[in-house]
Amino acid sequence: MKVKGAILALAVGLVILALPIKWSFALLSTATLALVAFLRPFTAFPLLALSIPLGSIREIGIGPARVGLTELAVVLVAGVWLARRLVLREEWRGFGPIFVPFLALYGAMLVSILQASSLEHSLKELLKWGEVLLVYLILCTSLREKEVPWVIGGLLLAGLVEGLVGVYQFFTRTGPEHFVVMGRFMRAYGHFMQPNPFGGYMGLVMPLALALGLGLSLDGEIPWRLRLGLALSCLSVGLLTGAALVMSWSRGAWLGAIIAVACVVVLVDKRVALALGILVLALILLVRPPLQPLMARFQELTVWPGLEDLRTIEITDENYAVVERLAHWDAALRMWRDHLWFGVGIGNYEPAYSAYALPRWPEPLGHAHNYYLNIAAETGLLGLGAYLLFWGWVFFQAFKGICSQVGWKRALLIGAVGSFVHLTVHNFFDNLYVHGMYLHVAVLLGLVSVLRDFGAQR
Repeated sequence: MKVKGAILALAVGLVILALPIKWSFALLSTATLALVAFLRPFTAFPLLALSIPLGSIREIGIGPARVGLTELAVVLVAGVWLARRLVLREEWRGFGPIFVPFLALYGAMLVSILQASSLEHSLKELLKWGEVLLVYLILCTSLREKEVPWVIGGLLLAGLVEGLVGVYQFFTRTGPEHFVVMGRFMRAYGHFMQPNPFGGYMGLVMPLALALGLGLSLDGEIPWRLRLGLALSCLSVGLLTGAALVMSWSRGAWLGAIIAVACVVVLVDKRVALALGILVLALILLVRPPLQPLMARFQELTVWPGLEDLRTIEITDENYAVVERLAHWDAALRMWRDHLWFGVGIGNYEPAYSAYALPRWPEPLGHAHNYYLNIAAETGLLGLGAYLLFWGWVFFQAFKGICSQVGWKRALLIGAVGSFVHLTVHNFFDNLYVHGMYLHVAVLLGLVSVLRDFGAQR
């Protein structure tokens, strides 16, 4: 064995010497990360969380898909998980309570392929949802209670880092000119290249941070110094990501965040909800003038034209974004009408768009900017029904966990519900299953399943 080990080490050393310096560094870094993750698997999850907002820094195109740091992080996590199962024969804990409805959703997506005109686009979408299922299973089958804080810390750290990037962009006007707002600021977009997905990502992190901050501050079982430090840290992340969300200037993100925060504070403590409600109302009355740009932005939502007016309405700078979005909703509705039961094929909204595009809107945006219409168009009534049943079951399991847990576990479950609420609301105006955010959702799904199964502390 010693001889074989020496031969292997020599071979690896020769390969490293033969490779260019950047490839040698990449190989050594990857091997070190893999070894650390194998010995301490919980360390891989913060890396996965950080790769979600930072994944676009280095990407390569493979057909309609793009592969970057996020996909490499998934490979690392999955490889470590599989290696430990094979080498250490870790005990199998089951598939978790969300597995069966998830399979039903995935099955509906598979059936829709029979209608697809582009198998490449279908495979891209199926691989994405396959990653969600894989990350969910890894957490369900391997995560232990003492490792949960590492996962939470990774999610909050990633949100904090990306939020700081967005705040910097907003105040320094770093970005393209068409993102300028109020003449002196820049819409925050982070590493997502667009403000709307950036705002969506902030909306997935903020409720989790706020719920943990509020929940920890009320948890009398934790020593007060530690409780105070943890609560302030989480609340700071929540406030920072909330500010960055506002700076994204995304109305869908704003609406989702308002409803998500309301759900979080009510679930944490109704007295806290009442106090915060009074405080927010007082702030609005006291500092109303500075809030006028935000209110004006919201008021634009009340003057949306009807779908029947899209062919004749006059396009202006003020209504361009709204009319463009409605044109894509109209195309999705007509796709669904023509392919009621099975859709045009998962991932095939973009390839099918040209046949349904309105005259002045020939360019597809990649999706319908309303996930419910998008999945209905791509997978039909079968897929839309499976999607709604899946999320209904997720909320049921999360609320079941909230009723059975106390302390930080209950706060974490409340935060997950807040994130899911934001996702549900924002997806009426966009598609948040992009730029790796679906893996953030997968981690939360895994945490909900794991915490629901942990013994209650009562």
